[in-house]
Amino acid sequence: MSPSQFRPCPDTPNCVSSDARDAVHQVAAFDLAADADVVWAGVHAAVRAMSRVRIVAVTNERLHAECHSAVFGFVDDLELELRIKDRQVAVRSAARTGRWDLGVNRRRVERLRTALRVERLIH
Repeated sequence: MSPSQFRPCPDTPNCVSSDARDAVHQVAAFDLAADADVVWAGVHAAVRAMSRVRIVAVTNERLHAECHSAVFGFVDDLELELRIKDRQVAVRSAARTGRWDLGVNRRRVERLRTALRVERLIH
């Protein structure tokens, strides 16, 4: 496994990460089903298509987006990292504030996973 650039999740249950090893925070990385460049372009498109999400930084291997809640305007961070050697896209989604997110970050990651599977970009 490639070394992570992600910050570890805090002790609170408002963060999920493919680098986390505990059940509360762990979520599976996205396994590539196509060429890395094609998958990465698809990741960008899928994130751009998400509601209330703004991409704030992007490189050839990393994407950082801010996700705004509909009602209270809370901001969560969505981070994705292309790990070519592992043939994966690692993912982290975390609330900036509060203690509990009612599962919002996990659902966000799983919705993104579903969108990428529909496009046959990941397994």
